[in-house]
Amino acid sequence: MRLQPLPAFQDNYIWTLANDDGAILVDPGEAAPVHAAADAGLRPVAVLLTHHHPDHTGGLAPLLERWPGLPVFAPDDARIAHATTRVSDGDTADVAGWRFEVIAVAGHTRSHVAFHGHGHLFCGDTLFSLGCGRMFEGTPAQMLASLDRLAALPPDTLVCCGHEYSRANAAFARTVDPDNAALRRREQEILDMRSASRPTLPVALATERECNPFLRVDVDAVRDAVSAHAGRNLHDRVDVFAALRRWKDGFGA
Repeated sequence: MRLQPLPAFQDNYIWTLANDDGAILVDPGEAAPVHAAADAGLRPVAVLLTHHHPDHTGGLAPLLERWPGLPVFAPDDARIAHATTRVSDGDTADVAGWRFEVIAVAGHTRSHVAFHGHGHLFCGDTLFSLGCGRMFEGTPAQMLASLDRLAALPPDTLVCCGHEYSRANAAFARTVDPDNAALRRREQEILDMRSASRPTLPVALATERECNPFLRVDVDAVRDAVSAHAGRNLHDRVDVFAALRRWKDGFGA
């Protein structure tokens, strides 16, 4: 299998996972990067969509003009056009020898899904390296439950996020958890990668468990830091997560 992130817009990734039979496309927000990859030999066999936002779906219509029979797996959400198969929690996306488990991960949007299979997790804007998505349509309890589900996947799972946010997320994570040695190593890795214009993704889920404060709300150091920033003792893990996300929303990085 050959995994490749195609840069799109300012910081999006369109993910491709290919074998000798063809490639899966994930969240093609614009068509031009896919067309360029196809001209260089990529052969799409299916599209996976995680949520309805245009920077993840906007390239689909022109791609279907070039490949009109391309299967498109998408959440059951009327805001997503051109889907051939609507998927929800517990379904599988099966096509051309590929099989992905569908995991409902409400929070960023109400109908957001992730696709897990072949050792890879395509999580859209739910989980980022050292961060998580903003809650545009969901609640803190929903988002935390979604992150809990993703964190429970095998530790060697490769996390394929929808955006290159790692450097800014690292600055915030170090503010929350400054004594975390694993986080310091990951931050340096990120800085080295970005200085060489390399993607910081994918990243092993095990690394995120060690470093990502949004997956560590039960850790004393994170809970204490969030409580100190909030100015009150927080014990409920949902309250800790909600305060952490608010802190990140206002963080200048």
